[in-house]
Amino acid sequence: MFDPVIAPSGTLLGLLQRGRGDGTLHALAAPRAEALAALNHCVLDDPRHDWQVENRSLYYARLYLDLHGGLDEIEAHLFGAEDHLDTEESRTGLALAVLGHLASYGRQDALVLLRRYAATGTNWAWALDELALRDDDAGLRALAVPVLARFPADAEGDAELAGVVRDAFEPRPWRLWAEDQRDAVGARVRAAQEQGSFDRWQRQMRPAGPRPGWSVRAVLDWAQEGYERGAVLYGPAARCLTAVAGPEDRPELLAAARHGSVGARGAALHHLAESRDPAVLDLVAAAADGDSGEVAEAAIAAYRRMCGEDAVARARAWVRRTDALGAAAADVLASRGTAQDSPSVLGALRDTIRSEGPDAPALGALVDGAGRLGIVCAAPVLRHVYRETASSQLRGRVARALAATDPTFANGFAVECLWDCEETTREVAAQHAETGDVRVAERLRRLAADPAEEVEVQTAVRNRIGPDLQV
Repeated sequence: MFDPVIAPSGTLLGLLQRGRGDGTLHALAAPRAEALAALNHCVLDDPRHDWQVENRSLYYARLYLDLHGGLDEIEAHLFGAEDHLDTEESRTGLALAVLGHLASYGRQDALVLLRRYAATGTNWAWALDELALRDDDAGLRALAVPVLARFPADAEGDAELAGVVRDAFEPRPWRLWAEDQRDAVGARVRAAQEQGSFDRWQRQMRPAGPRPGWSVRAVLDWAQEGYERGAVLYGPAARCLTAVAGPEDRPELLAAARHGSVGARGAALHHLAESRDPAVLDLVAAAADGDSGEVAEAAIAAYRRMCGEDAVARARAWVRRTDALGAAAADVLASRGTAQDSPSVLGALRDTIRSEGPDAPALGALVDGAGRLGIVCAAPVLRHVYRETASSQLRGRVARALAATDPTFANGFAVECLWDCEETTREVAAQHAETGDVRVAERLRRLAADPAEEVEVQTAVRNRIGPDLQV
């Protein structure tokens, strides 16, 4: 999947792609045709850099309701020829999730499209999960035959069906179908359920990982074997070492951390970091200065997990470095430093934005640190990231930091955050937005009454409704 092309932040399309609250407010004030065109563009061409952690579906569904938008373009997108050419679930997942929310709001046309796509579409499992949460029993039972027809009635088809049933995200349809009296439906689903249970039992009876009685050497060898087959097992191996290693094993672990193979070395470094061994910080520095990229990455990742004053003290010395270890040191100061570290955290925040832009992955920890340390002079930089980042997850972290650093937040960005696509951002807004604004009062009432809203957001709203706001 290619990275999405994001329009400038000052345009209606750019605001909607980012999921900003101002996107909804501008869309409602724009000509309806223009707003619907921008909305459809977002839903049909998912703008998220990471669709697995960023939210947009409820945000777009609410805007469809407010604009009284039709679903013709979504229908064409789902049922076009490309659905059979591009089978990646990211192509249709956002549209299906939007339809799911619309169905929960009572849009019958959305429910019909979901049923039809579950019966004929490539990404049918996603549609079925949406229906499992919203459709009635009769609607789900009607899908049994077309869904089961996807699996040939032979050994290969039955094995594939068993895997799908075993791994189903929402089991409700399969449970309903297992009750069906027809052999081609009920008997087949029940057989698939039994096979899936048997598969899980077999995996439990034949564990591939460490077992009681393993030695330190066996765990290090297991970590290396995982590395050789492409599985990074540093963390799990470190936890296993905590269980099996004693003081007498320290020389072997130090030797592995200095000169071992890549997988064993990473596991040893993580274990020594978690146990706060007095030699580990020097080992981390040596790996960062003189070893291959993979070993250096493992050492720095181990250092990021360290707690304690020794790690913070070393971070104050390393933060001036311009390499990955310097960036890790800035993260440690952001998450565990004190007020004396505020200039270093602010400097790292500014440098990261200048060198990598407002979507840099490293910004998250630095933004959190600016808020945690209450760095008031960071507010202008944070406001820039808030406006420009394409990551709604990062924007939510910026909103929390602004609430702690920017005295204008309650009357400014907090108001638009009530319409943001991320529930955590709406929660922050519900806690801080100035209720003297008539838009805030009305929006809080709507969030309190919306059954699709998250519990945490509604709790924050209820905490504001009372002495501040009367419904």
